[in-house]
Amino acid sequence: MTKKVELTVEERLRALYDLQLIDSRIDEIKNLRGELPLEVRDLEDEVEGLNTRLEKLNAGIEVVDEQIKSKKNLIEESKALIKKYQEQQKNVRNNREYNSITKEIEYQELEIQLAEKHIKEFKVQIEQKKEVINGTKERLKDRQTHLKHKKSELDAIMSETEKEENALIEKAAEYRAKIDERLANAYSRIRRNVRNGLAVVAVERGAAGGSFFTIPPQVQVEIATRKKIITDEHSGRILVDPALAEEEKSKMEKLFAKLA
Repeated sequence: MTKKVELTVEERLRALYDLQLIDSRIDEIKNLRGELPLEVRDLEDEVEGLNTRLEKLNAGIEVVDEQIKSKKNLIEESKALIKKYQEQQKNVRNNREYNSITKEIEYQELEIQLAEKHIKEFKVQIEQKKEVINGTKERLKDRQTHLKHKKSELDAIMSETEKEENALIEKAAEYRAKIDERLANAYSRIRRNVRNGLAVVAVERGAAGGSFFTIPPQVQVEIATRKKIITDEHSGRILVDPALAEEEKSKMEKLFAKLA
């Protein structure tokens, strides 16, 4: 097994700053996409939800249609019974039989009335569902058009940046591998906790990049010697001297130009 080469402090600082520049470039690419990926995902979820709603509404209409058919069959059966009972009335032998058959006829007539009432109610339900379906279809069409537009935007950005981003992610892994695990973990922790994800910054005008707190002259001298890892006492960021920062920025700009 090949033993990992121990880097000097300066080499580690350069690797850290290079990693920061690469990660910042990846952040820029992600910011270029902005909220588009989330917007596309939300629109896809909404379209799926509207399609599911339409399926349920159409299934509901089918159920009500079956109920209408059932009631129409019941009406036909009742009419057939009424016709049969009316024929029987012609051959009755006494009033009791006549009255009994009359009650049966009246019952079947009530069944017909009730079934017709239910059919009217079911038809109203269908019309209401159809109104909701029409509204849902309009909403779905609008959302699908919007989704197509947003996907087109995202695809255009992705086609421009995806290759570069993947190459940068690979480079970030290479530079991260140069740093010992403890320092790499510290870098990730700082990056998560600071504004703009800047864990490693150069000293600018006597202060940490992006900070208004002055760094004591003696500490600035120590930073410039590149003999130890020094962090800003106010922000916790790792500090590098301006000369090192400029050298690494120039090197990384050339790398980014190749990857773009």
